[in-house]
Amino acid sequence: MKVVFRPISPEDNPAIAHLLRAVLVEMGVPKVGTAYADPELDYLYEAYQKPRAAYYVVECDGDIMGGAGIAPLAGEDPAICELQKMYFHPKARGKGWGRTMIDKCLDFARENEFNLCYIETLPNMKAAQKLYRRKGFDYIDHAMGATGHTSCNVWLTKSLL
Repeated sequence: MKVVFRPISPEDNPAIAHLLRAVLVEMGVPKVGTAYADPELDYLYEAYQKPRAAYYVVECDGDIMGGAGIAPLAGEDPAICELQKMYFHPKARGKGWGRTMIDKCLDFARENEFNLCYIETLPNMKAAQKLYRRKGFDYIDHAMGATGHTSCNVWLTKSLL
């Protein structure tokens, strides 16, 4: 099994969009007020070609099995970033790839002088929350920024200092 973590490429757009939507449906995520409705979902490569933003995919034997992005948190202090669109195919879970992906994203965030990372998720995404907590994220009692994800009502942050 050959596993590669790498920056997204334009050719990855259809596969990662399909994967993200499939995982969101699997998780029972509302199609409104979540990443499912994000207009850039079909163009993630292009969406992350802005300053201080990156999206990574994990590829296993040539198939895209997951991804995660990091970017400035819209509508917030420029020192705050957001971990975004981190989802994995069911066959990719439990292998430590989520930890690796978070590390890649947070390393990028520190290199780009962010000092706080924000995540929002849903109450039923317990495994994701457990991973975030293990990686040093703490719950907060309010949403931050202007993500448009009004259905996400679990928020966490991690200091990058």
